[in-house]
Amino acid sequence: MNPNEHALQYPFGDTQPERGTALEVAPGVKWVRMPLPFALDHINVWLLRDEIDDRQGWTIVDCGVSRDEVRELWEQVFATQLDGLPVLRVIVTHMHPDHMGLAYWLCERWQAPLWMSMTDYMTALSWSSQAGGSGSNGEAAVAHFSRHGMTDPDQQEQIRQRTGYYPGLVPSVPASYTRVMDGDEIKIGDHAWQVIVGYGHAPEHVSLYCPDLRVVISGDMVLPRISTNVSVFAYEPDSDPLRLYLQSLDGYRGVAAEALVLPSHGRPFKGLHERIAQQHRHHADRLAEVLEACAQPQSTMDIVPVMFKRKLDLHQLTFAMGEALAHLHMLYFQGKLTRRTEDDGIVRFRVR
Repeated sequence: MNPNEHALQYPFGDTQPERGTALEVAPGVKWVRMPLPFALDHINVWLLRDEIDDRQGWTIVDCGVSRDEVRELWEQVFATQLDGLPVLRVIVTHMHPDHMGLAYWLCERWQAPLWMSMTDYMTALSWSSQAGGSGSNGEAAVAHFSRHGMTDPDQQEQIRQRTGYYPGLVPSVPASYTRVMDGDEIKIGDHAWQVIVGYGHAPEHVSLYCPDLRVVISGDMVLPRISTNVSVFAYEPDSDPLRLYLQSLDGYRGVAAEALVLPSHGRPFKGLHERIAQQHRHHADRLAEVLEACAQPQSTMDIVPVMFKRKLDLHQLTFAMGEALAHLHMLYFQGKLTRRTEDDGIVRFRVR
């Protein structure tokens, strides 16, 4: 456990739900873990006891990727963890595959409506088609990463061939949805849950806070052990997502300091305000490292080893490049760096 983790509290210790089961973490709130085919090997999804139009049942928050194994685990949960009651609603925090993947199946399986933000619904709808691609793969992505220093032909070809990545994990999206917006209050069972929308990690990420229970479902915006990925990708190549992310963390100031945080990855914890302060310090340190490195012209690829000391596979490298570029862009838009496309076609940044 690193020093940052020592500053947090983990009420359940190392206990976690077994595959296909649920663990109650607050009254009417259950924790389920689903496997992922990545280095980050799990996602936490949540069951909330609910009642809609006099029907007793459950709301599901987030879905897992579209894989037979995950569907089978969901069926085990349905058979043993729902007290014989139906799923009434599916809420998706954002459009990334591990959150959105099985939304279409869950909604169809239970004839339940999908609730999420408009921006993320429309993005998922586009990307789930082959024409939409995944935004971080295909020809546009190759051009984007090449412009920022990825010159290895094998890496470029692998990215070029991954146009089916997103639709492979999110093969379909429900044909309709209910829009969720910042500041909304959603009645789930006996409790009101406040919507907190954040930016930078996803187009329009939804977190849910219940003051009565003092529980916040943070999604990917606040994680206990790892830093939330904040990246610049080909679909929005001139964006400043790190600024948006750090500003979005202010949206959690109204959450009780002692609230139980239910993250999408890692263990439930207490210490939200401390974790947010840690994130601000983390990114301030990274920005300082990047600024120092840019005393000489640096491409995004040059900055990756400055920020990431471990060996990265291609999947991790694309996210690392996206995050490195997010830090470069924040400094650039603050006026601390200049940028120039040089004769080799690569964009390089330098201290102003």
